[in-house]
Amino acid sequence: NKMNKNKINKNKMNKNKIDVKIETKKGSMDEWPEPIVRVQSLAESNLSSLPDRYIKPASLRPTTTEDAPTATNIPIIDLEGLFSEEGLSDDVIMARISEACRGWGFFQVVNHGVKPELMDAARENWREFFHMPVNAKETYSNSPRTYEGYGSRLGVEKGASLDWSDYYFLHLLPHHLKDFNKWPSFPPTIREVIDEYGEELVKLSGRIMRVLSTNLGLKEDKFQEAFGGENIGACLRVNYYPKCPRPELALGLSPHSDPGGMTILLPDDQVFGLQVRKDDTWITVKPHPHAFIVNIGDQIQILSNSTYKSVEHRVIVNSDKERVSLAFFYNPKSDIPIQPLQELVSTHNPPLYPPMTFDQYRLFIRTQGPQGKSHVESHISPR
Repeated sequence: NKMNKNKINKNKMNKNKIDVKIETKKGSMDEWPEPIVRVQSLAESNLSSLPDRYIKPASLRPTTTEDAPTATNIPIIDLEGLFSEEGLSDDVIMARISEACRGWGFFQVVNHGVKPELMDAARENWREFFHMPVNAKETYSNSPRTYEGYGSRLGVEKGASLDWSDYYFLHLLPHHLKDFNKWPSFPPTIREVIDEYGEELVKLSGRIMRVLSTNLGLKEDKFQEAFGGENIGACLRVNYYPKCPRPELALGLSPHSDPGGMTILLPDDQVFGLQVRKDDTWITVKPHPHAFIVNIGDQIQILSNSTYKSVEHRVIVNSDKERVSLAFFYNPKSDIPIQPLQELVSTHNPPLYPPMTFDQYRLFIRTQGPQGKSHVESHISPR
């Protein structure tokens, strides 16, 4: 069973040692397996070629042959009617979301209730942070134990292929994990902006969760309850994709589905980069001005017994322009076993997945890095 490979090997913990190592098959979770190289530093050194570690095997390169027609885009849904008397009726909006969740796993939302000024301020504060010299950011350097802080890799396998991006990861909820000292203090407004942005996205996520529940014929708060009610987890990963000398050989983020519940992405409004897999083609998402991109994560696929599907996506990079995006993750409370909801299973439609906490589940991506949809697929119950 693949799961056991990632379980924390408690026997290796030596109670007499102050610093306890968590061991996995892929290496220690206390430190990175080799010195971290900041992609920003590589980009600023004006390389003409790409270091081998960032060159993807031919089958994973962002070739143009498998791209969908340029006009194709993920659905854009106007949410105004959910918040006011104006706009489309609730039924129409809910039907559109239902269709998008079943057919795409991804959709954009406009008139979502978050002020455009706040969205722009969030993105620009982070852009300023990433423009600081690399050594000024090293005080926030992260480790694979919690991933909190300034990072440049996902996964702890020595010698693994790397993605062309740096990032910053922080917790917004639960409150006991939210630690302003682990947030950047520059630019001066960044903490205040992140805090307000986080609160607004928690509200928006709650609204979308109610629609997802209702669309499956469940009570509107069913998904939220399954996530732990008020005690959910929320975190932010801000991605920085510097200019890349050979973008056709690299990826900003390798193909993966998101391990958590639901993701709300604020993309770069100037530079395309996100690609979503639809059937066997990669579709480049064209962000609508001041829209958020919403996608289903593995935990909602599991809860819905695969009626809603998390979808593989990746990020391409660019030789002329850098890119900044903010991924907000809305997750179940990390110690609740997540499994298909009772109301959605029957003798004809048995549960596809055994129970597993999000703490256990996210060890897959934290140890192995992005691996397509192999994590959720390896989690299917044996028949």
